[in-house]
Amino acid sequence: MNAFWHAIAFFTRIPVPWLRPSDEAWKKSVNWYPAVGLVIGILLWGVHQAGLSLFSPWLAAVLTLIVWVYITGGLHLDGWMDLADGLGSSRPKEQVLAIMKDSRVGAFGVLAALLLLLLKAGALTELTHPGWGLLLVFVPAAARTHVLLAIRLWPYLSADKGIGKGISAGLSLWAIVIGYVALLAVGWLAGGWQVVAAIAGSCLFALLFCRSVARKLGGLNGDCYGAVIESSEAVMLLVLVGSWWL
Repeated sequence: MNAFWHAIAFFTRIPVPWLRPSDEAWKKSVNWYPAVGLVIGILLWGVHQAGLSLFSPWLAAVLTLIVWVYITGGLHLDGWMDLADGLGSSRPKEQVLAIMKDSRVGAFGVLAALLLLLLKAGALTELTHPGWGLLLVFVPAAARTHVLLAIRLWPYLSADKGIGKGISAGLSLWAIVIGYVALLAVGWLAGGWQVVAAIAGSCLFALLFCRSVARKLGGLNGDCYGAVIESSEAVMLLVLVGSWWL
């Protein structure tokens, strides 16, 4: 379980006092990313339901989004902004990577973050029907399963020394298979074809997104993984909300 605690400590602000630092456990922690997403989803579902019982749907959505950003430490949102700044510059690959490494946030990053958060807040506002809020549990879990595919299918940028380097060595194909089988099976039981469509749609988006970015950069890095998680969550929320009106 030490690898799981490494994943919790990396992906969330949840205190893990019993964590035993280990390079081997750190590499294997990648296999637990979907499980960490499930933990995040359960917390968000609880906050969202509490918010709906006390406030308007819009305020409940905003509060849920605040907790969402806080519980992840803004880690993935930072990657989303860095990637937006880099690709938005329309510079050569080397300069794009240099911009992504810059700790300062540019105009493209700010705009990308604002629009993404507005989209998520708007989608959360629509999850007011009894039982719909439970589907929120699947969103972080699915996005973190999609990022396993990204790690498996595209090379890590060899010149990048970020924290994502090396985790691909500990990734097991079984983690991806079990993650998707569990998501699709439980998703079908909990929400029917809408959840399955949301998982499949966000997965397709993640694959196309990664292919586009990898073509421009020659691979992916930690910022790209964060961007995959953030954008996949947004797409899944959109599909979930939109499918109920079909």
